[in-house]
Amino acid sequence: MSHYDLIVIGSGPAGRSAAIQAGKLQRKVLVIERSGRLGGVSVHTGTIPSKTLRETVLNLSGWRERSFYGRSYRVKEGINAGDLKDRLHQTLDHEVDVLEHQFNRNHVDTITGEASFIGKNEIEVVSDTGEINHMTGDKFLIATGTRTYRPDYVPFNGTTVLDGDEFLDMATIPRSLIVIGAGVIGVEYATMFAALDVRVTLVEPRDTFLDFIDRTLIGEFTHQIRENGVDLRLGSEVEKIEDKGSFVEIAMSNGRHVRADMLLFAAGRMGATQKLNLDAVGLKTDRRGRLEVDRKNYQTKVPHIYAAGDVIGHPSLASTSLQQGRVAACHALDTPTLRESPWFPYGIYSVPEMSTVGMSEEEAIEREVPYEVGVARFRETSRGHIMGLEHGMLKMLVSLKTRRLLGVQIVGEGATELIHIAQAVLNLKGTVDYFVENTFNYPTLAEAYKIAGLDAFNRMPIPDEFRVKKEKAEKDDDKAKSK
Repeated sequence: MSHYDLIVIGSGPAGRSAAIQAGKLQRKVLVIERSGRLGGVSVHTGTIPSKTLRETVLNLSGWRERSFYGRSYRVKEGINAGDLKDRLHQTLDHEVDVLEHQFNRNHVDTITGEASFIGKNEIEVVSDTGEINHMTGDKFLIATGTRTYRPDYVPFNGTTVLDGDEFLDMATIPRSLIVIGAGVIGVEYATMFAALDVRVTLVEPRDTFLDFIDRTLIGEFTHQIRENGVDLRLGSEVEKIEDKGSFVEIAMSNGRHVRADMLLFAAGRMGATQKLNLDAVGLKTDRRGRLEVDRKNYQTKVPHIYAAGDVIGHPSLASTSLQQGRVAACHALDTPTLRESPWFPYGIYSVPEMSTVGMSEEEAIEREVPYEVGVARFRETSRGHIMGLEHGMLKMLVSLKTRRLLGVQIVGEGATELIHIAQAVLNLKGTVDYFVENTFNYPTLAEAYKIAGLDAFNRMPIPDEFRVKKEKAEKDDDKAKSK
């Protein structure tokens, strides 16, 4: 029986970063992956494939050039499911190859199979062929991620009624699509397929969606996706889903019915913890299968067992999972490490994309923080004109007391890249004056920071240091005149 310093269950972002960190610390580490290939949900059905699909859709459809050449412009006519999968398979193969190389380079052992605890420090791994292996470890990290939520009332069939993990394997691109659930996954897929001119109906039982995003941004986003052809239906429960063979039909509580060729059910995910036999180590999950941890070190209530990534819930981002895995591994192996930054960006890879960091306007009001707002439209920038951007905006919140940046929200082309400027300024406790005083490359979309900064700056009281400089300059002018 092999013994390890750290056993990691799952090879997604949290698991991979923890294992590599442990390897760099020259500890003996094992990664257990239940599927045949490394990478977890993030690489095979989640983050990487969905973003690859988005890029493929935008490129083949000619979406980015339509403002110049008209809505009928296409790079490729008759786009089919095979076209969407070509780039997908190349990207995923490359991701797996890179991960395998990183594990080999850092002497990380791997094994494929279903893991379950059989004792405080012992784990059992059962392979697809039924082979059983036992391992022991000093410390464990649970990074099993999530699985799709599949309620009984949804008639999943793998072809026309699909969950988020099955969606990428579709055989044909439908003419019409119903998406149930306006969370991040539902919104991303709905807007991607609308860009392919699929007739999309996005259904959300609640009256609002993506509530962690600033409402001004959501208002702008809603306008754009409706203009792009998404039929957004909020505030009505789905009472019945019927597979009619040639089409799928849903009945809603407001009496309306919707038909489409295909239905994607994307209303939530569950922690993938059911088969771990957590009772053997005294751990319990919440009703969604997620584990509770100390958010400082990612320790569970059982001190030698850690958990990180989507399995611990919010914020459920690949980016934060990478950080959590590294921090957990360092703490488990008694190695000092820098802590995570309190300010991390959210990225939603919809069409158009959105990204935020820091406070929303609603949070500032709730916390009773006096603030000013600066707004820039992408069409106000020269780069926006060159790119043919008709939409897109950057919103900036600034403290009236300290002049420090409180948060930035962006919707439009390049939002997920542009947000990192705001992230840096926030973490370095910068003020609105940074954006006013500094020069940005011209022409760039990043100029929107300057425009929004000036917009906020010009609404705010003149700071004392500026007033003193101004008064001194006026006195110098008076002296010069008297001579």
